[in-house]
Amino acid sequence: MPEPGSPVASDPSTLGYRRIRYDRDSATGVATVTIDRPEVLNALDFPTLKELSSAFEQASWDDSVAVVVVTGAGDRAFCTGADLDEQSLMGHTSGEYWRWMGAFIEMHDRLRHIGKPTIARINGACVGGGNELQIGCDLSVIVDDGYIRHVGPEHGSVPAGGATQWLPIIVGDRRAREIVMLCEPVSPSQALEWGLVSRVASREELDAVVADLAAKLARKLPEAMRYTKTQLNWWRDLVWSQTVEHARDWLAIHSTADETREAVAAFHEKRTPRFAELRKLEAGAGRTCPNCGEAGLPATHKFCGLCGTGLPDAWEAVP
Repeated sequence: MPEPGSPVASDPSTLGYRRIRYDRDSATGVATVTIDRPEVLNALDFPTLKELSSAFEQASWDDSVAVVVVTGAGDRAFCTGADLDEQSLMGHTSGEYWRWMGAFIEMHDRLRHIGKPTIARINGACVGGGNELQIGCDLSVIVDDGYIRHVGPEHGSVPAGGATQWLPIIVGDRRAREIVMLCEPVSPSQALEWGLVSRVASREELDAVVADLAAKLARKLPEAMRYTKTQLNWWRDLVWSQTVEHARDWLAIHSTADETREAVAAFHEKRTPRFAELRKLEAGAGRTCPNCGEAGLPATHKFCGLCGTGLPDAWEAVP
């Protein structure tokens, strides 16, 4: 759709989203933004990020919207973070990931600065960037058979799109390190105890609990609520502004690294990444040209960049 000429919300039926759904209930004042990719567990690809940014902007401009609910389609997942099928195609140049991360940052900024209370309706698995999306909301309700998990250090990434910045604020430093570094699932009851979510509900009661919170939030003064969010966001905005662009550049550069490529390949091949071999490769094993002796060559290179000699498979050369 063309760029708007003024900050006025459009009729939802004209928005033409393909990766998400945007529904507005005029009676309750609730707008619901649904990631509509259940076939890939509501993973985030570039078009999805752009549509989420647009939807959050629409809700921000719409005076009839008092509360925004964010959720995922189906009953298996809320959101499982970055779409690794898309990511596997972006390891050729760092610029590809840098541009993708720019869309991720824009989406978060529009959500955090939406000027209205937001609720994450966590209807299943909530993984990686999905958890960053839910902690970007003001409140959250998780279904009692769901879970929250980070997997970045296992899958070639660092959860620096919200988790490393905001989890220490929300759950404390030690718990944040446990969540991010161990990459183990956090149960709904544990998430509630740690303050990672606001409520836990059965699948049958999930919508009712979300609706009850939304109704309570809607019965607040809009300008007072907007400025309340601005004040509450101060610590988040501070740490975000000091770290996220640095993270964007590092993640972009690291997207071409051997360990990222190995981790993404392992995901698609449904196997465990070769952690021990990676450590040896990064120490220089198996990465030396047999002709000229050039060392430290990337594991994925088939020819020496100095003399052009064909290289043996670095993985097979690791002792």
